[in-house]
Amino acid sequence: MGKTRLEAFSDGVLAIIITIMVLEMKVPHGVSLGALWPVLPVFLSYVLSFVYVGIYWNNHHHMLHLVRSVSGGILWANLHLLFWLSLLPFATGWMGENHFAAVPSALYGVVLLMAAVAYWILQRAIIRVQGPGSALAGALGRDWKGKLSPLIYVTGIVFSVCAPGLGMAFYAGAALLWLVPDRRIERVVVRSTD
Repeated sequence: MGKTRLEAFSDGVLAIIITIMVLEMKVPHGVSLGALWPVLPVFLSYVLSFVYVGIYWNNHHHMLHLVRSVSGGILWANLHLLFWLSLLPFATGWMGENHFAAVPSALYGVVLLMAAVAYWILQRAIIRVQGPGSALAGALGRDWKGKLSPLIYVTGIVFSVCAPGLGMAFYAGAALLWLVPDRRIERVVVRSTD
């Protein structure tokens, strides 16, 4: 089975996720700059989530360049990832509307953690189909960023309960870690097209 439909479906879902997040932001009723102050937490949570969706879209796109064929297991693993990413608008809105309160911030971290786990499962499903000598397996190597990210999310979740601002710093730090597309995969993609 080809990968074109998987890519198109995933791109569509991610575009809808971003659209839903931006529609959650309500326009202030005042005309002064001070009217923007109450919606600042909602805007900041949107920015962080937009960056996260962009990171997943970018890395998903690069990873799928290395996929030759798609199995049922890969389709389900991809749906699992999209499920957790589809919860980002809810977690983002709840956290922003409640000014980064402890429980909404912790839930946001749980969604990020589960999306990271789902992405790892998708990688493993692809490698299972293509074999341990596949281009993706070679590109991932030891995958230190993939192993470090869940630890950062768990730390952020723990801190969110007692110091939500610190928890948010961990979530932002994990985003910064992934802001640059996965160069390991990018190098393999470039080599395979040359």
